[in-house]
Amino acid sequence: MNPKRLLAAALLSFSALHAANAAENRAMTIWKTPWCGCCHEWTEAMRQAGYAVKVNDLEDLTPIKKQAGVPAALEGCHTAMIDGYVLEGHVPLEAIDKLLSERPAIAGIATPGMPQGSLGMGDDPEARYDVYTFSRDADAAPAVYYRAGAE
Repeated sequence: MNPKRLLAAALLSFSALHAANAAENRAMTIWKTPWCGCCHEWTEAMRQAGYAVKVNDLEDLTPIKKQAGVPAALEGCHTAMIDGYVLEGHVPLEAIDKLLSERPAIAGIATPGMPQGSLGMGDDPEARYDVYTFSRDADAAPAVYYRAGAE
């Protein structure tokens, strides 16, 4: 085979593999309460960003958060899973993109509470709040992973 055609075929195969992996990483499962408007807004933002979202509405999310290993101090109002990572609360898209591109050895990331201006809570690009990492090791301290609104 001609070297140029071989290179083109290899690049096409790589592109197809990369596209398949990207699509696989876009599947997200979300657990939320059925009456929470901000959880609904965050879920819709995930859909608009191109994630294939599966929603589970539950009255009590405590068992999900416990099973996912979310530390009580980092709890938000909904929990999601994507490609083996936990997303807790109003995590911004930029932090999710960073997580999926860097692939750190952590259990997940969390935006504790319900920060005003966060995604689902007004979505103000100027809002300042922190997104934390957490580990499966209960003794490991959370660390700041992403600073929303930081310049």
